[in-house]
Amino acid sequence: MKTIFLVDDSTTILMSLGDILTKAGFSIEKASDGEAALTKLKGGLKPALIITDLNMPKMNGIELIRSARALPGMRFTPILMLTTESQQAMRDEGKKAGATGWLVKPVAPDQLLGVIKQVLPGS
Repeated sequence: MKTIFLVDDSTTILMSLGDILTKAGFSIEKASDGEAALTKLKGGLKPALIITDLNMPKMNGIELIRSARALPGMRFTPILMLTTESQQAMRDEGKKAGATGWLVKPVAPDQLLGVIKQVLPGS
């Protein structure tokens, strides 16, 4: 079972995404901000995919992506940004930091699962 790591400061988003992904057969890990997420990754968590929000306290999604990409074994892990931000400049910054893809909230469950299938072959 592939593990998806959800990082968002909204408990509602974490719960709803967690439900969708659990029903789709994934194992879920969660963190409420970039700093907590980075601690889990440094502690040995090796998710198949990371889905992170952009605007969070302590460490935002772009900082998290930069930091995660610097960790051993995380260079090729797909990381999706899931945020309300849709400006091209932000998307470009996310891509430069190492984001694999960018989804704008709210995202429909079938759209989310479709993108996951693209970035996680065989899921």
